[in-house]
Amino acid sequence: MWACIHVLTSGLRGRKSGSPKLPPGPYPFPIIGNILELGNKPHQALAKLSKTYGPLMTLRLGSITTIVISSPKIAKEALQKKDQAFSSRTVPDTGRVFNHDKVSIVWLPALAPWRKLRKVSATQIFAPQQLDATQALRRKKVQELLDHVNQCCNSGEAVDIGRATFVTVLNAISNMFFSIDLGGYGSNLSQEFRDLICVIMEEAGKPNVADYFPTLRLVDPQGARRRMMIDYGKLIEIFDSIINERVQLRASSEGSKASNDVLGSFLNLVEEDNSEISCNDFKHLLLDLFVAGIDTTSSTVEWAMAELLRNPEKMGKAQDELEQVLGKDGLGQELDISKFPYLQAIMKETFRLHPPAPFLVPHKAETDVEMCGFIVPKNAQILVNVWAMGRDSSIWTNPNLFMPERFLEQDNIDFKGQDFELIPFGAGRRICPGLPLANRMVHLMLACLVHDFNWKLAMR
Repeated sequence: MWACIHVLTSGLRGRKSGSPKLPPGPYPFPIIGNILELGNKPHQALAKLSKTYGPLMTLRLGSITTIVISSPKIAKEALQKKDQAFSSRTVPDTGRVFNHDKVSIVWLPALAPWRKLRKVSATQIFAPQQLDATQALRRKKVQELLDHVNQCCNSGEAVDIGRATFVTVLNAISNMFFSIDLGGYGSNLSQEFRDLICVIMEEAGKPNVADYFPTLRLVDPQGARRRMMIDYGKLIEIFDSIINERVQLRASSEGSKASNDVLGSFLNLVEEDNSEISCNDFKHLLLDLFVAGIDTTSSTVEWAMAELLRNPEKMGKAQDELEQVLGKDGLGQELDISKFPYLQAIMKETFRLHPPAPFLVPHKAETDVEMCGFIVPKNAQILVNVWAMGRDSSIWTNPNLFMPERFLEQDNIDFKGQDFELIPFGAGRRICPGLPLANRMVHLMLACLVHDFNWKLAMR
């Protein structure tokens, strides 16, 4: 009742004082607004609505004004030309667990604390020289993936691509950070870790009434925050255990200080009293990178393999290209990626059809902003429907078909934030910091899987 009264009275106040000219959109129902318009596949529902109301559209989701962008031109204006005005985030209630939003590179506003975390990520983790130094490690983990697939072939067992690539990415990242494997292809532990990551991703993506009516956050009516607290707690417990074990090891052995990983570098900075981030900051950065990076990377490779299996002629073209460069028994390396234009086109086409985050991470307007003759009001939530942009027939010929060849004809289009027809990692100052690592991992895994084996769908 409190929420209903709040929404009604705020609506009346808005009408009395004169509302700004919002972008067009479907008429909202009282109280709930346009929540029912979302359906069970919001990215598809909003893509359909944008055909009626245009590429800049207003929705009222409960008491939250939401602006949906569905065209590259408007996305460029929002994320590049007016980047600063839209640089903050709309934080979901589940993102506030353990005050994560106050120390998270994902949810912090683009102010000094966020810039500090961004700098650490860019210089200590994802800098080209840092990634070059660890490429042998990633190649080793991909070789373990190939060995697992080979074992499945020899035993006549079907390969679960999603699970296998998840373990590979998990171990590649955990070795970069901790010099240990956190998963195994036949391990229950890695399956539990995957289940935990997937539960967190699903919980974060579910509609939550507390996000539509912030006054209900106090009571957490769907229990989403309580469940997320348990799941986040499990991950933090794992990171605490690893960090404490390393600290004890360093205390008992001088040689262990030479650990050539991210955790070792962080602890060296702490001991020198030269660290730009605290231990709590570091643990929450790990939360962001593990949750956001592992499942999205592995699912992208899974989508690419699914599309190639549905299109055997495309698989054959990729295998021919790889064999021409590597030979029959050659080993794919990260340095070879530039030699595989068709493989790169396959990944671009996969990102176009299956972006890991169909709306990106929600932005928030810091002030009233004029766009296309309309006003995007202060505190409005901004959703960029990259899924809709990838399926737009005015941008792409035969947009629902898997056609990597389109990117051979338009090889100037890339997914690194400059070409707004294809921005699966976002653009502007809030572009995904893990893009350089993801770019290397998806290409390397796909190249090795396609080159080393002849694939077919398992019979059910």
